[in-house]
Amino acid sequence: MRGLGNPEPPLRLDDVRALLKLDRAYYTADDPGLIEEVFSRIRVATIQVSLRPMLLVEAIKKWSLEALYIPDRRRILLDSSLPEKKHRWSEAHEVTHSLLPWHEDVMHGDNRHTLLPDCRAEIEAEANYGAGRLLFLRDRFGQEANALPSSIASVQSLHTTFGNTISSTLWRFVETAGVNRPMVGLISCHPNASRRPADFDPAKPCRHFIQSPAFAARFANLGEREVFETIARYCCEKMGGPLGSADLVLTDDNGEEHVFGFETFFIRYRPPAIGEALTLGSYSRPRVNTVAV
Repeated sequence: MRGLGNPEPPLRLDDVRALLKLDRAYYTADDPGLIEEVFSRIRVATIQVSLRPMLLVEAIKKWSLEALYIPDRRRILLDSSLPEKKHRWSEAHEVTHSLLPWHEDVMHGDNRHTLLPDCRAEIEAEANYGAGRLLFLRDRFGQEANALPSSIASVQSLHTTFGNTISSTLWRFVETAGVNRPMVGLISCHPNASRRPADFDPAKPCRHFIQSPAFAARFANLGEREVFETIARYCCEKMGGPLGSADLVLTDDNGEEHVFGFETFFIRYRPPAIGEALTLGSYSRPRVNTVAV
């Protein structure tokens, strides 16, 4: 960041690659031009996936790779079949691999799991941490998030300012603004029962269930299923924009009840049937039971 002159958001990854002398290219799993790229040291989540030389094309297909860093060529490869907005996190993740000398012993192949911000494998956790610090400009995002109300509108504003996906912005907002205040974020299918997809799994309804440090410390017994079914009660059937909001009561690990302000927003993609719901819940106050006399 110092080498870039502590830039204003959004961070230009072209400038980052130029500073670090990194090359970027794109691939598809069936691109015959990649047959010449042969290697045997690729690892996914620190696990060596092949003990023999494997064609890169074969590895991409077998391990569903979305990004790859090749140290000896200083090259980042990104899957061109993914939405362009997802390239930003993947590229920053691979940039961090290139920055850390103890990562250069292996070629890193990253799939959907290792690119998740909360991936716990040591090497991938370091790469995701570095990606977050780069894309959200170290402490700059936290300063701005803490100065804003806890709302979807704030997440949308920060998404525009920092140029990252709205999903990763929601994730970061919950983690940074929720250090001392219990907050929870859900990224899921449409919560309304009439809009859920055919493959909906009621036991695991969320793609991501994001808990702030303060929420995890006090509400560890609350699972995604319970919170999802609670927000589904206020979500309308609309296939885009705000789905509703409500004050909901959640019970902490000591059995005490607390009021959270929840709101849900649906992002509609193409084709129209595809999309995801973003939900933000923020602590409001303890629930006070009134007894009539």
